[in-house]
Amino acid sequence: MSNKVIPFRLIEQKEDTNGLVIVLPGAGYTTQAPLLYYTTGAFYNKGFDVLHINYSFSGQELTSLNERDFAKDVLFAINSAINDKKYSNYYIVAKSIGTKALSYLIDHPMFKDAKVVWLTPLLQNDAVFNAMVNSNNKGLCVIGEKDYFCFIEERFEKLKTIPNLTFHVVEEGNHSLELENDPIKSIEILKNVISYLNEF
Repeated sequence: MSNKVIPFRLIEQKEDTNGLVIVLPGAGYTTQAPLLYYTTGAFYNKGFDVLHINYSFSGQELTSLNERDFAKDVLFAINSAINDKKYSNYYIVAKSIGTKALSYLIDHPMFKDAKVVWLTPLLQNDAVFNAMVNSNNKGLCVIGEKDYFCFIEERFEKLKTIPNLTFHVVEEGNHSLELENDPIKSIEILKNVISYLNEF
């Protein structure tokens, strides 16, 4: 995937701002999906510019994904979007596969003091898990109790001991942080997650 030009969209405030939130979606969970759509609104209303990094993958690309190259391509898209801007207050919100890119991005000097949000992080991925354990960035993690794909009990227990990470486990929540057959409760969860983000 390296040197792949990833499309992006920068949603800017009418006035200049020093705050930017970078949204890294999931492979099939786009920036228009509920969690990220409302995350965008929450940060925009707080006076942040919002940068959507809109990668997309075929099944083939997903299976052969080189994480380091993926992160480089994401960083290239970020730099292209903000090359003439002067931001000093960064948030990065990553969902699922976006947490693979985030695990590399937090080593970049630009994001030394960024606050990071791990939505359904891929805890089964060593790079993601190690980044969460070793990062000095202030972090928020939200994961579903029934996210069988990512919720690894012993890794989760280890992460709970990290002082700069705040955790929320969504009871019965799946990988989209929804309940399979309960749209009303799913909306409640969505509301709660956006509140966590708002307070973070």
